[in-house]
Parts: sequence; C-alpha cells; structure tokens
Amino acid sequence: MKYASTRDSSTQVTAARAIASGLAPDGGLFVPVTIPAVDESFLKKLCTMDYRERAVAVMELYLEDFTREELEEDVKNAYGANYDDPAIVPVRFLRDGTGVVELYHGPTCAFKDMALQMLPYLLTASLKKCGEERQVCILVATSGDTGKAALEGFADVPRTKIQVFYPRDGVSDVQKLQMASQTGDNVCVTAVAGNFDDAQTGVKTIFGDRAFADKLTERGWFLSSANSINWGRLLPQIVYYFSAYCDFVNAGRLEMGQPINFVVPTGNFGDILAGWYAKQMGLPVKTLICASNANNVLTDFIRQGTYDKNRPFYTTSSPSMDILVSSNLERLLYCLSGDDKLVAGYMQALKETGSYTVGEDLRQAVSREFWAGSCDDARTFAAIRARFEEEGYLMDTHTAVAWSVLEDYRKETGDTTATAVLSTASPFKFCDSVLRALGEETDAPGTVLLEQLTAKTGVPAPAPLAALKNKAVRFTECVEKTEMLPAVDAFVR
Repeated sequence: MKYASTRDSSTQVTAARAIASGLAPDGGLFVPVTIPAVDESFLKKLCTMDYRERAVAVMELYLEDFTREELEEDVKNAYGANYDDPAIVPVRFLRDGTGVVELYHGPTCAFKDMALQMLPYLLTASLKKCGEERQVCILVATSGDTGKAALEGFADVPRTKIQVFYPRDGVSDVQKLQMASQTGDNVCVTAVAGNFDDAQTGVKTIFGDRAFADKLTERGWFLSSANSINWGRLLPQIVYYFSAYCDFVNAGRLEMGQPINFVVPTGNFGDILAGWYAKQMGLPVKTLICASNANNVLTDFIRQGTYDKNRPFYTTSSPSMDILVSSNLERLLYCLSGDDKLVAGYMQALKETGSYTVGEDLRQAVSREFWAGSCDDARTFAAIRARFEEEGYLMDTHTAVAWSVLEDYRKETGDTTATAVLSTASPFKFCDSVLRALGEETDAPGTVLLEQLTAKTGVPAPAPLAALKNKAVRFTECVEKTEMLPAVDAFVR
C-alpha cells in the first residue's frame, strides 16, 4: 500500500516512509491511496479477540511493509502493564444505554496514549526499513494531552530527541506539571507565549524551512512529528472504533451489522477522522457527531461549508479543544474531493486569509458524513454534575462537551441509534473545572486538587497523576512564537 500527499498525489511513498517523514515534502499530509475494506466475517473475528489482537488485525491492513510478528511484538509492548485496565479500552454503559468508551487508562491518562505508546515502535522500525542513518527529532505542538503522551512514549528511545511546545496559559495545572516534570535525557519542554494555534503554526513553519532542514542534516538529524499529522499517530486510533463496536455487540447492545453512532470531542479533527476511516473500511457507523466547545470553527464548517479561523479565541474548561486550525480536516477534504490542487488551494487560502469556502458538492459530502454541534462551559459543567449526581459517573470536561452535543443531536434528529461517546481524558487531569462543576471553588494547586476531587467524589486518582506531587519540575522556559526555531536549533545538537 502506498501513501500520497494531500497536496500532490503524485508524491507516493511506503507506509514506513510516510511514518518516518511525518509531513510530506510539499507540506501536505500523507493518506493511504486506497482504504482497505472489511466485511462482517472480519468483525465477527474481532469480537473474539482482546484489544491487542484487534489492534494487530486492523493496523496490518495499512502496514504492508511490516510483518505480523513485528506488529504483535510492538502492540504487546505498547499496550501492556502501562495500562491500568486489562481491557485497555473499556466501554462503560450508562443507564440510558449510551456507551462511554474510556480511552484514558494509559500512562498519561489521556486518549493520546492509544497512539503515542505505539508510534515510537512504528517510527523506529520505519527508520530501519527506510535505511535512514540520521537521528530524528520529534517536534510536537500540544494543547495539553499530546505533549505528555509523546514525551512518555519517546523518553530515552535510542536515536531520537523530542521537543514539545505548549501554550503557556492554555493547559491545565496537571497537564503542565505532567510535561514540566518529564524525565529522560532526550526530552525538552518549552512554553510558548501564545495559544495552541500559535504553537502549531510555529512547528509547521519549522518543518517547512528547507534551509534549517539542511543544517540539521549536516548534524545528522532530521525532523518528524508525533502530532496527528503523522499517519503513524492516526492509524492506531482507528482501532478503538472497531473495538468499541465489538464490545457493544458482545454486551448485547447491538446485533452484528447494526449501525452505531460515535460522538467525538475534537479540536484538531484527528480523533474523529480515525472514525471516518473506520466507517469507510466497512464498520457499520451511521453518524459521526463532531463535538466542539466555544471554539466552534468545525461546527460552522460542517454546517455551512466555510472554514474561518478569523474569530475570537476562547480559553475554555476543555483546553485540548481550544483550537482554531484543525489540521486533519485537510485529509478529509482530499479524500472526499480527490483533488490535490483544490486542497492545496484551500490550505493556501487558509494561510493567507484565514478562511476558505468549499464548493456545494463537497459541502454536502461533508454534511452526509458528519453532524456537528458545540456547547459552552456552563453546559459542560451541567453535564458533569448531572452524570455524577444521577449515575455516580465522573467525566472530564471534554467528555462532557461530547455528552452535551449528543443531547442536542438527539433532540434535533430524534435518532435512537445505539451511541458511543468517546471519553478522551481522566477527570483528574482537569480537577479545578470538574470541582467547579460539582459546586466547589478552589485556587489550590493541581496536586492538591487531585486529593480534593477524590474526597468530593470517592473516586481515586489514577496512579500516574497521584505521583505528580513527588515530581521535580525540570522545564520552565517560555519563548515568543517567533523564537521557536532558535529553541529547536539549540536543542538539536
């Protein structure tokens, strides 16, 4: 199987090269030239497997230059004792039958672990398969969870360095402490005086600097990505859609072949795009419901066909979705239109003017695949409070956004299809907001809030977060967004 650039489909590479490179040379994103198809017999087999076996069965369809034995070993290492639930991705069914897909049982307590525990194995194997002799520096822009998950995955991995940039005032106290206390001789964490889009734009600009790339090559290094612009990051996320469907079937909540809806809280569009790939492969998905917070650029685009980042940026209680430039939307536009020049034009317009409008055919194609909604912090807090008071189920702010949007979807459409809500983070990563939702105001630091949330709810904090109070802060540097390249230059030596 080959992978093509969204901006020049004549640029086609192997899976290993796509993963090693991260970004295409023209600035586009790699997508599979063909999407593998599965049938009901495939799904029935998955139902008899555990999560690790499902991961191998799904990913090997896209990784023809990897052996099954390689993938089995990598999956075993990626999803092992570092997860605190033997199911890896358990589904909790609430009273109304909605299934909450808990994606946060890994070492950093966020869904990004599902991909970023796997990516280092895929990347190091890809470098070998490509005959790459240079060492690789992973650059990451994070709105909170990707950074820590990537740091945890790549810490002390041979022949790699990793540098993470995060918005100084755009992550929770717990998220910041998770990153700033990261151990490892090959890691670096830097705050940016700006928002996530500033950090993400800065990283993309560094990737596109050919002169800097040449300088790094002279030193024996090259850059790659652990953001979802890297196909090796997106691919493992497809797996949990299949796994959740199988769990619905095994629990008697669905008959094999019946459709399911997924509600996904998303900012960069990668998580929900993984669900779209699963649907194109043959998973019986009816509707993919895109849930946004007050930064509702995706809601407006899916409903109206205009993507416009020229709007107020809101700092919300669900910071991982505080994003106005959704990188992975580029992949969807290419796959639905099949026109690389059209996509390149949209991306150029976004860069130059901050907006673009798709044609009517493409707008309708998007709206057939997705339903979109958004909610503010008040409704987010109300959803957290209601689910805990009525059912004793504690959810984080991002999951609560998804729950609120699901309520809107059901009211607007009357759809009673079985539905899975993707729960993307432990509520303990956002203690201050969850406590406020439950009626407690506090200015205490994050590690104290962990204990306070446990006292309030009776729910124990995950072990990796509880251990933060004993961690030393290693990284305190903050740079202007214009100084990100010099920071990388100083690190990659």
